[in-house]
Amino acid sequence: MEIRLTTSEWNQAQAEWLLVSVFQSDELPGPLATLDDALSGQLTRLRQSGDLTGKLAEILALPDVPGIAAKRLLLIGLGNPAELQRADFDKAMTTAIRHVSTKKSVSVAAALPHVSGDLISTADCAQATAIAACVGSFGQDLYREEPGRFPLSDVEILVETDRRHATVADAIQKGTILGEAINLTRELVNRPPQEIFPVSFAEKAERLAIECGLGCEVLDENQLNDERMGSLLAVASGSDQPPRVVVLEHRGADDDLPTLALVGKGVTFDSGGLSLKSTDSMKMMKSDMAGAATVLGAMSAIARLKLPVNVVGFLGLVENMVSGRSYKMGDVLTARNGITIEVLNTDAEGRLVLADILSYAIDRGADKLIDLATLTGACVVALGEDVTGVFTNNQPWCGEVQAAAKRCGENVWQLPMFKQYAELIKSDVADIKNVGGRWAGAITAAKFLEKFVGNIPWVHLDIAGPSFASSNNAHREGGGTGCMVRTLVETATTFSEEK
Repeated sequence: MEIRLTTSEWNQAQAEWLLVSVFQSDELPGPLATLDDALSGQLTRLRQSGDLTGKLAEILALPDVPGIAAKRLLLIGLGNPAELQRADFDKAMTTAIRHVSTKKSVSVAAALPHVSGDLISTADCAQATAIAACVGSFGQDLYREEPGRFPLSDVEILVETDRRHATVADAIQKGTILGEAINLTRELVNRPPQEIFPVSFAEKAERLAIECGLGCEVLDENQLNDERMGSLLAVASGSDQPPRVVVLEHRGADDDLPTLALVGKGVTFDSGGLSLKSTDSMKMMKSDMAGAATVLGAMSAIARLKLPVNVVGFLGLVENMVSGRSYKMGDVLTARNGITIEVLNTDAEGRLVLADILSYAIDRGADKLIDLATLTGACVVALGEDVTGVFTNNQPWCGEVQAAAKRCGENVWQLPMFKQYAELIKSDVADIKNVGGRWAGAITAAKFLEKFVGNIPWVHLDIAGPSFASSNNAHREGGGTGCMVRTLVETATTFSEEK
């Protein structure tokens, strides 16, 4: 798919579909008025009849539009212009792309709206349009004989002549790279565990590292044993698939400048171990590696964007299965940093994987940390399926990550990390236990992880809800979502600016 910037007049754009955004107001300013004239006042009549409301993400398709070069016209509502934010525009544009991408070889011309104010810029709209073109036309039906969605053949993003400048072109290029990175994450999450297991995931990461210019190191089970990763290895012990840890390095700055570490939980399938999940709970556990997939997607984008920053990605890859070798309730594990852990639930395995990887990342020189994990159902209960839970030991660093998420239009919410929550994971026989009981499950999981980061500024992102959509809707495909790829890249971008 080629995505490019042009200054063609809207009514002269050659495409299968012309996508035009309309605000929820009575006016048809500038190019919209010109388009209305070319359509002999059709937009005005649609306004007057109430068929064209401009409500957010409401679309109106006109399949026969003599008077313009495009074969079809899709009108997209953006709501109140004074309230338009990045997340709103993302939703509207992705809804539009999903509407037009149900057939092969479809070309699109997307007109950028005239926006003003502090909430969203023309460059924001251009980047979001490029992301939507990639993500909205890519489905989860990887194994269907007749897919329901097809990548667009060609995309033109139309901008007014006096607003064509380098920042918009750069935004489109970055949006294309981000969209492809999000799709990489989504595809990994959507593929079944017979294809995506620790070794195959690591091999995929190695190939991608070569393509993107990333340094790559893969640690096998013998090396993990040498690195004293007893917590991670215990989780992997019940599976016939050996574990792997992948380290991806982007060295875009001087060696003496700070390093950002991104750590991803990569449980390629989670049966629950001896604390066996029910069938319904196990159905989508191919997605329990979404944290690692998100880090891989973000690292690919960071490398392709050539960000002037040092970023290292760590992927902890295991299967949590059942066999005579499985770790058991009552076992006491020794993590890499020497902390002992009493196992009271083998389905609380993600934190055991992350414990060793976080410690390893610090020993490899991380100055700041972000980890991502589909860690707890409790976070989904607390925040729902569309919001990422945020936890931290350092409020200024957390504020930077939250600000990056807001700029990207991704929804996050911080939960407390009061000292008393640590009391819930104290063990009578070891330093800590791997579950804290019924209450505050997402927080006690974060307090567990906090034991392995020391004083390094750290943010934990619990993506259990938003990383996997249970069904399709107008603006989003079911399956893997690729959430937080944009936030990680944006955080790395600002991290480089602070150096």
